[in-house]
Amino acid sequence: MAARRGGIVAEGASISPPATHARERMSTYADRLDDAVSRCGNAALVGLDPHLDALPEEFAVARDAGAARAVRAQAMGDFLCEIVDVAAGRVPAVKPQSAFFEVFGADGMAQWERVVARARAAGLLVIGDVKRGDIDSTAKAYAQAFLQESPRCDAITINPYLGADAVRPFLDACARLGAGVYVLVRTSNKHSGLFQDHGSPPLHEKVADEVARWGSGLLGTCGLSSVGAVVGATHPEELARLRRRMPVTPFLIPGYGAQGGSAKDVGAGFLPGGRGALVNSSRGILYAYRQPAYAGMHWKDAASKALAAMQAEIAGCSR
Repeated sequence: MAARRGGIVAEGASISPPATHARERMSTYADRLDDAVSRCGNAALVGLDPHLDALPEEFAVARDAGAARAVRAQAMGDFLCEIVDVAAGRVPAVKPQSAFFEVFGADGMAQWERVVARARAAGLLVIGDVKRGDIDSTAKAYAQAFLQESPRCDAITINPYLGADAVRPFLDACARLGAGVYVLVRTSNKHSGLFQDHGSPPLHEKVADEVARWGSGLLGTCGLSSVGAVVGATHPEELARLRRRMPVTPFLIPGYGAQGGSAKDVGAGFLPGGRGALVNSSRGILYAYRQPAYAGMHWKDAASKALAAMQAEIAGCSR
């Protein structure tokens, strides 16, 4: 599919998208993502959220406050590396959540690097769920830390609410490194509407229009942008409306599964042919052994079966 030139221009735009070169377009995050979804035949995204109280018993030392921090972090990393093995070759990407690693300080961040490296070695795209957002000089350091330094993420989540100057360093990194970002637009958490729905039109629509504009200078040959949007499955009508506002923006769709979103709810986030979106499930895969449907199964077998069920559901709704 040929790349769409020019992109979308939103009213009141405050910064221009970065210029790109042909060489950079050949290795954009958008192209790698589109290829990975096509290769796997599904748009399932496995979230790596190691809730300590839910870890299988063989990793119980991770929640033992009396154990050495390095030992606890190691157990957490062991679990996630096994989940990566379950996901490898079956889904396009995994999404480690940095907060759970940061709990263990330097030991936790060593495990972050281990898990990211394991996933990349397995051929998975890695979306770092870091939700960073700060003034431009600090944003530049965040972009370097997660998108440039090894082992680097393919893309990260960012918070746009400090404004355009805080987003610019991430866009520059995407252009320079062939990386991607997912901007928080309409999230799936319970009280997300407090600020995101404020005003007329609501604030999240203003953010959506900026995301579309920022991404217009970072199109891959697949026609999609490397600037994505986080849009929750718990707001299906808004998901459809935001897809119309951001027609070439990759969506990262949380809220499926444990948060209450169904396969039917996420369908509106896709472009024709099941393109342009990833649907995240974390607890529903990692801790499937706790669900009645998988009672008595080894945790890894339960995770594998739950992932297969999700793949089938998402494939069905995204055609």
